[in-house]
Amino acid sequence: MPLDFTAIDFETANSSNASACAVGMVRVRGGEVVASTGWLIRPPAGHDAFFDLNTRIHGIRAEDVVDAKSWSDQLGDLAAFAGADVLVAHNAGFDMAVLKRACEATGDECPPYRYACTLQVARSVYQLPSYRLPFVAAEAGFAEFAHHNATADALACAHVMIDAARRLGVDDIDDVAIGAGVRVSQIVIAAQPELPRTFAA
Repeated sequence: MPLDFTAIDFETANSSNASACAVGMVRVRGGEVVASTGWLIRPPAGHDAFFDLNTRIHGIRAEDVVDAKSWSDQLGDLAAFAGADVLVAHNAGFDMAVLKRACEATGDECPPYRYACTLQVARSVYQLPSYRLPFVAAEAGFAEFAHHNATADALACAHVMIDAARRLGVDDIDDVAIGAGVRVSQIVIAAQPELPRTFAA
């Protein structure tokens, strides 16, 4: 199978995983970047405070997202770009938690994406003093990008997975995972409790 996937990166407004304020996405087909996109998000109500720490990291402020789509309104755009792809992210547990928790906060159904983590892959494939994205991307030949810009981070992540596949001599996400000794996981959506049935006498 060809090396097809969508790399994704979220930025958050505060310490809540539900506070998505930006997303970047990069589509890879046959081991080549073919499309990229990204946009600001108005975080869900109750998770929309912007902490100074977060703003210092990514530069996004509350006033920047006033006219942005809400999480619910942009979720369809996100799903349309990703399609049925495996999602790839650096420290994917964080980005998948953002997807899941933001959907929980808004009552939206979270797509049960399969996903792979370039942080885990990099720890197996590379020997580096640090596995932060800038160091890993530089090792993959993708240096000098705007770290914490969501689209730039997603593009860097995509190049890491492409390079890891090349080094492992494989051309499929599942084979990358096998070669690196990691798992392709899946977002697990908790089943809603079934209400007791009542019967008329």
